[in-house]
Amino acid sequence: MAGWSGAAESDLKAAGAEKLPDGRTGVRLKGWHIESFNGPILNSSAVQQWEETLKTTHLPEMVFGESSLILVHRPTGTKLHFNALDALKGWKEEALPPVEVPAAAQWKFRCKPSEQVVLDYDYTFTTPYCGSEAREHNTPKAKLEDSCLGLCWEDTDEQINLAALSSQTEPILFYDEVVLYEDELADNGVSLLTVKVRVMPSCWFLLLRFWLRVDGVLMRLRDTRIYCAFDETKDEPLIIREINWRESPINVLSAKGYLADPAAYGDPNLIKERLPIVMHKNQKLKISR
Repeated sequence: MAGWSGAAESDLKAAGAEKLPDGRTGVRLKGWHIESFNGPILNSSAVQQWEETLKTTHLPEMVFGESSLILVHRPTGTKLHFNALDALKGWKEEALPPVEVPAAAQWKFRCKPSEQVVLDYDYTFTTPYCGSEAREHNTPKAKLEDSCLGLCWEDTDEQINLAALSSQTEPILFYDEVVLYEDELADNGVSLLTVKVRVMPSCWFLLLRFWLRVDGVLMRLRDTRIYCAFDETKDEPLIIREINWRESPINVLSAKGYLADPAAYGDPNLIKERLPIVMHKNQKLKISR
């Protein structure tokens, strides 16, 4: 589950960082304002509003509509943010066909006991979402409704050095994990979208992850990693994004000798290398003035 942690005051001071005021969750460092919000699950009236906005009668069991992660580079107005509404807009637009499930008959009362549900939509809530971005001018406080202007991503050969990141001994100035939505697929698996951020004296790094396990049928992992190294000699931040999608039917994994038991696939970190890559690209954020 989500949980944030911050550094000791001495580490913050040594890095030139400061906590956000008024008990807000986040940090300011090297021109960046990084803030996370962990809110409650949508109530029934909010669910109805979201269904009207998304033009659907289906939402994940648990949608954390007030939860988000926001990163704003004040000198350039560069803003990256992550939220459930935009992610579900991506799900609606992609509109994947429903995964065939042998136990589908058991799901007929999935949403309301009095209504039989026909699984003719992507009930896995798979999303191509890799974040939202905007340009802010005069940024007193980040707002999710800001329009996306002035940012674009270009393909690049530059890569995120994950090995170097994992071996760093720098203090972690701020860390949080934000759950955006989750669905247990009527106890037949899990559909989960989360974003984690880690801020250190030399950089920040985040992982947006969509994880799907349909027991006995399919596993899907869509990871978006974004990395920014602090460089005070440059006016504009260098931000690298890596998008990596993996998936495999369970029967293909079983044919390769891997266990078919769902209990063997509880942690995507332990099995991601077993899943073949279906899409991968590296991008660099180009900021136009």
